[in-house]
Amino acid sequence: MWEKPVESAKKKPNNSMAVGIRLVKEEKGKSFVTAGNTGGAMFNGLRVLGRMKGVQRPALSAIFPTRKGKCIVLDIGANADCRPEFLRQFAIMGSIYSEIINHIDNPRIGLISNGEEAGKGNQLVKDTYELLEKSNVNFIGNVEPKELFAGEADVVVTDGFTGNVFVKGSEAIAKFIIDVLKDSLMSSYRTKIGALLAKPAFNSIKSLIDPSKIGAAPLLGLDGLVLVGHGRSDSRAITSSLLLAHDATESDLIEKMREGISSKL
Repeated sequence: MWEKPVESAKKKPNNSMAVGIRLVKEEKGKSFVTAGNTGGAMFNGLRVLGRMKGVQRPALSAIFPTRKGKCIVLDIGANADCRPEFLRQFAIMGSIYSEIINHIDNPRIGLISNGEEAGKGNQLVKDTYELLEKSNVNFIGNVEPKELFAGEADVVVTDGFTGNVFVKGSEAIAKFIIDVLKDSLMSSYRTKIGALLAKPAFNSIKSLIDPSKIGAAPLLGLDGLVLVGHGRSDSRAITSSLLLAHDATESDLIEKMREGISSKL
């Protein structure tokens, strides 16, 4: 894990990621799942599978729980530096993915910013906003994290640096709340009784915000199915990753992504 992914992959052409992804390329496997280095998965995926026609940068996409269902967020770490055109393509790929996986017609696309109003955000956000307004996706404008979790968007796009910080921050906050709540509920006999009575509700909340329930995120835009899980994945997360890979394969995700990208880019 301390090695630089690109240099390491070049020195070790038969690394486990390359071997697994070549099996997908040779159609001996339908998908490849890893909990290893994201950069390594990206490099090996690009070198072996290549990009779908018209795609400039593949994007790592995650599914977030919201008050109204689910929201796809991309990019969450594959591209730290982005251009507006990359984010436009992320929006198109995210829209197609949402239609296939979450079964949402004409998904609402939001752009992460520090304010809802048009004109808010850094130069990347401002330039992307103008591109998305002219694109053939259902763009609803800028969204803040509160709109995302409220379920006001079905797909949210951002650069990989912001997306990665957002994901890790969300996971950390969720864990913090669960840990503090657990400590408080175990602090006295009376609170322990209350905790016992409310246990079904707490279990439901814990399940909702548990990242291992989703497991992995696909690298959308690669010309083959590659999913990347968290480096701290446990057995449940790996199982969830495999189930997501199975669902994506059964849904014919790659072929539908090719068709959708070809018609919308």
